[in-house]
Amino acid sequence: MQSTRASGSRDRRPSYDTPKRSALACNRCRGRKTKCKGTPPLQCPACEEAGVECIYTETERRVPVLESVLLDLQARARAADHILGARQSNDTSPLSTEEPMHKEDDDWWYKGMDTLLLSRSGEHHYVGTASSTYLAQKLNPTADTNLAWDVHPMYKDPSSLQRPSAPIMPQLPPYEFARRLYGAQYIYIGTIFSFLQPDTFEKRLQQAYGHPPNLGNREECLAYCQILLIFAYGQMYSVNQWSGNDGPPGFTYFKHALWLLPDIHQEGSILFVEVLSLIAPYMQNLNRKDAAFLYIGLALRMAISLGLHQEIDDPTMDMVEQEHRRRVWWSVYSMDRIISVKSGNPISIHDEDIDVAWPSPIPGIDANLSPPRVLAHYTQLSRILGRIGEGIYRKKHKTGTNLLTSVQSIMHDLSEWLSHVPQELRINFSALDRPLSREGISTFLHYYQCINMTTRPTLLYVCQKRLDALATGLAPLNWKEGLSPNVITIIETAVRAARASTMIMSAAASQNLFATYGFMDGEHAFSASLTLVMVNVAFPYNEKDATAMETALSVLRGMAAKGNEYIEARLTLLMNLRASIGPRLPTRNPAMPANVAMSQFQESVPYTSVTVPMAIPIQPQDNILQFDSSFQPLQDVSFDFDTEEDPKFWEELTGNFDIDMNMDTGWIENALRNETYHHNHPGS
Repeated sequence: MQSTRASGSRDRRPSYDTPKRSALACNRCRGRKTKCKGTPPLQCPACEEAGVECIYTETERRVPVLESVLLDLQARARAADHILGARQSNDTSPLSTEEPMHKEDDDWWYKGMDTLLLSRSGEHHYVGTASSTYLAQKLNPTADTNLAWDVHPMYKDPSSLQRPSAPIMPQLPPYEFARRLYGAQYIYIGTIFSFLQPDTFEKRLQQAYGHPPNLGNREECLAYCQILLIFAYGQMYSVNQWSGNDGPPGFTYFKHALWLLPDIHQEGSILFVEVLSLIAPYMQNLNRKDAAFLYIGLALRMAISLGLHQEIDDPTMDMVEQEHRRRVWWSVYSMDRIISVKSGNPISIHDEDIDVAWPSPIPGIDANLSPPRVLAHYTQLSRILGRIGEGIYRKKHKTGTNLLTSVQSIMHDLSEWLSHVPQELRINFSALDRPLSREGISTFLHYYQCINMTTRPTLLYVCQKRLDALATGLAPLNWKEGLSPNVITIIETAVRAARASTMIMSAAASQNLFATYGFMDGEHAFSASLTLVMVNVAFPYNEKDATAMETALSVLRGMAAKGNEYIEARLTLLMNLRASIGPRLPTRNPAMPANVAMSQFQESVPYTSVTVPMAIPIQPQDNILQFDSSFQPLQDVSFDFDTEEDPKFWEELTGNFDIDMNMDTGWIENALRNETYHHNHPGS
């Protein structure tokens, strides 16, 4: 903006018979909301008469535009800046004596990237270790296409969740259908998280169908919100294929629930905690990960403010109410651990600050293997997951010995957990064709995911080193060569956990017990596929691992074919990775004839001839048990390591592998980055 100071002389002001209002008012007249008769840059009569300085400030004209137009212009501007910056980096001045970028500095274009990514709205967002936003941005940062799809919500109209000026009541489904929706969500989340029990649901359902909520009554609005959220989850888990344009299944119920949500500054209640806890994972399903993290944080902090994290010694509180408080606490605690760690954010409360008993069945009310017992075992895994996020991925100034000790301690806890799981909750891998329980599927996918995340840094580092060696022709035929028994055991455990997850997911999909939507099933499927693609790309061919990879990808492909656009995008990233690496020629022994080395190479990479067409989805049930009928589940995953073994490897791992930033994606980004450089610099 420009400022113009008026002259103090009246002789220079033009004389008119009839003074007119100035097209640009001075600052003083604008502030007093009076007509300004000045003519810039000359002093106006009012300021001259008052004897004050007259200043005109030019203002920019406000031009209203559609949000979609604004976002498009911002995206184009950033793309132009990116292209201009790349060109300037590639230009070499004729006066410069420096050599152009070469192989030793092949990551020149990647330097400066961190966990603050710029979204299309122009805001910077923090994306941590396991965030798939980080994955999308890092997979191919030199591509011209915008990979910011991961920060976009899974609904078309950005104003969908804005609260309308006038309250809108949704059309409720038929009463009996509403009960079926509750049953659908109960199978997937009701047996794991205790946010709404069947008897309570029936009472609130009758209330909702009896009359609309009194908007001035907070508890009535919350109860109505909870019913609508249950409908949203019920539709999401009962619809196997979806092609709606407004959002995923249940989105209409969800947005109406959000519109009725009371202001957060109002007094907290356990019902309020339950509602906030249900909003958070659905936000994750919408790919609104920041919103999910915020809502689950609100739920947990409200629970703390209500004292749910502490045992209450109140003789007036009966056993049912006390148990209800415990179940709600451990449900929101578990959800917070999952959302926080998977998004790479810090956990909200330390275990040392919690003093409340685990949920347990109420005698005479709950059965032996009841949801409270399932919740207890599931939440114990979530507690270990919190340790994984804090102790492996986020802890700073870690030494190699400390990292190995953390891995060993966490795996010991996982082994202890497994030894106490009741038989009714276990998965029988020799009978996956028989009916499975959804609570068993959820629990053991959670268990194998914990193993995956614990072992992943070691696996990523070894794969990264091997890909570098393959690119330069220095990789041994045996991937185990040069690695200590500790490292080999960790990698083999990671692979077996991924294969076990794949078998469970494939069997669940064949029994219609695997959700097309729902972020946890999608995360488990992507995580297992990621590990198996990694192994098949970096290590010599292994039939069991190759077939397990195809099965894992077929599970993702089945979800994508049924309308999950988010999973389809993640599947495309994995397929592009596998296709971009291509066959690698391992280094041969100098004494080995060239034809023998080529023969061994061709036998070691037959996976390159395997094609997985996107247009013809493979049915997951086609691969059940056929790829590894001899598979034995992991019975004891505790590691009794010698912490002094191979200290050099662990120091290199902590020093050279950025654990805090590359939980899911570092090896993919490095593989594609190296591939891009060598493609653009074939002579290097």
